[in-house]
Amino acid sequence: MMNINKEDLDSFEKRRNYTVSVIECGRIGAPHACLFADVGFKVIGVNTNPHTLEMLKKGQTPFLRNAYQGLEKHVKEGSFSASSDIRKATSESDIVVITVQTVIDQRRKPDYSLLEKTCREVGMALKKGSLIIFASPTGPGIVEGSMREVLEKSSGLQTGVDFGLAYDALQLNSQGNNARVVVGAIDGPSLKTAGLVLRSLTNSEVVEISNIKTVEALVLFQNVNSEINQALSNELAFLCERLKIDFLEVLRVINKGNISPLPLPGMMDTSSRRDLYMLQEEAENVNFNLHLASLASKINDEVVESTFRLVKNALKMCGKTVRGSKISIFGISKSPNTREPPVALTKNIVALLKKKVRVVQVYDPYFSKRELAELGFETEKLSKVVEKTDCVLILTGHSKFGKLNLKKVKLLAKKSPAIVDISYVIDPLKAERHGFVYRGLGRGVWTK
Repeated sequence: MMNINKEDLDSFEKRRNYTVSVIECGRIGAPHACLFADVGFKVIGVNTNPHTLEMLKKGQTPFLRNAYQGLEKHVKEGSFSASSDIRKATSESDIVVITVQTVIDQRRKPDYSLLEKTCREVGMALKKGSLIIFASPTGPGIVEGSMREVLEKSSGLQTGVDFGLAYDALQLNSQGNNARVVVGAIDGPSLKTAGLVLRSLTNSEVVEISNIKTVEALVLFQNVNSEINQALSNELAFLCERLKIDFLEVLRVINKGNISPLPLPGMMDTSSRRDLYMLQEEAENVNFNLHLASLASKINDEVVESTFRLVKNALKMCGKTVRGSKISIFGISKSPNTREPPVALTKNIVALLKKKVRVVQVYDPYFSKRELAELGFETEKLSKVVEKTDCVLILTGHSKFGKLNLKKVKLLAKKSPAIVDISYVIDPLKAERHGFVYRGLGRGVWTK
């Protein structure tokens, strides 16, 4: 693999001569597997979870994203197969893509033992001339340091001489298609080969960086940047509620033509918080404190308490107590108009409400009743969830919720109902015209 030229990968048929193993083919690995198979590579998706493995064998994933639907076609065509045997898959592969996610322990410290174990298994079966690409977030210096050492010791081979070593940051667009690839490598030949391979996956930009450590940092910096931007939006939204200002109106003007737009206020996907913890660990190793990033994470977590305060205030204006109320939650999916597992903060809001109110029921049109029950939510069909409710709380802004028949909802609900919308799908003035007490995250525009 390390001796290939551009001409060796310039057609679908030529790429069929090479096999790629995606190790721990999960949330990060599945998009890689799809992209490699789409352009002609033979792909082996390795996963040690029995349930995920069985789904992968059928060309399915438990990750609920439309971007992975192509796997089923590749299974039927024989270009994608699934296995639990890391060594066997590695021994049959020219390219090994390692997508094992780093575990964060109870002390919020990264634990790389699973990644080290995987590297040991890969090393024991590694062929000379292979290319290894790491593709999941790690602390700056981890791949070039401890992971490189494990690979060399277990394989008896030398990096840059017997096999190539690279790291890629694959950035997908909102439709799940490939948008941009950033790649760094241990040396020039590894960078050249990894660049050729990754360019065959996309017509978009491939940015080459001279070393792995910089790309590791880049990935973590991007997620920390997202955390900080989300915190700024959330904090300004909290302020707008008190100032009686509609932050959504302000945001539209700020973001118009702005090259650094602010996100909508709301719940941060704290699964990306592991990147902050990895960065904090490396910062502490060089006696540096990440004050701003740490503060941002605390601000974003305040959305849970802020949402509860909005519910409590709305019920009070309706002349109702929190303890005796029924809350109907609309939408728990991670993203609007998709069927994705809820983020941790959504679960926290539901858990908090269960402790405080009489009844909490959930409705999400993208999940079946059985699926919601398996996620731990009490659910019914829409009319039953709304029946005799005191407050409708909209957590995920599915388009369907923006078309709600508020007159019908009002008839089904208890007298003097409330709507609390933290997803910006309900017009505050329309809600009040239909007799609801309205509250919204950052929308200090209510009159009642």
